[in-house]
Amino acid sequence: MSLNRSEKEAVINEVTSLAAKAQTLVIAEYRGITVADMTKLRADARSKGVSLSVLKNTLARRAVAGSQFDVVAEQMTGPLVYGFSEDAVAAAKVVADFAKTNDKLVIRGGAFAGKALDVNGVKELANIPSKDVLLAQLCGLLMSPISRTAVVLGALAAKKGEGETAAA
Repeated sequence: MSLNRSEKEAVINEVTSLAAKAQTLVIAEYRGITVADMTKLRADARSKGVSLSVLKNTLARRAVAGSQFDVVAEQMTGPLVYGFSEDAVAAAKVVADFAKTNDKLVIRGGAFAGKALDVNGVKELANIPSKDVLLAQLCGLLMSPISRTAVVLGALAAKKGEGETAAA
């Protein structure tokens, strides 16, 4: 079913606003995927804050024109699913994880920080821990010297307390 002009403009405006907020775009070919698998992929993407859409390529090209994702406009051919995410690694992680278990989803490329990514670039981006994991690791690193110092001071206090009770 073709869209009329106002519907096309609405799609372009929606995708343009997604692209304006997003840090990452991942493009994957979905030829041959079952409806159930695609539904599972969309649910997983939604839960991780990724906007996953199947769009007409001409509308997608118009929507990303002039944005940081314009660098992948020439890759927009064939049946594609577009994943936009505000988190730098979320879209790449969702698509790459799904592609590991479903060979029908073929990663084509993507864009991050105004640079085009090939398939390996998307997979490398997917291997980076998420923002929450990185923050937790940073907190652990910052807390490590403090907790070690507290353990040493506690051991010294316990030893000194033992010495005082033995002398009494």
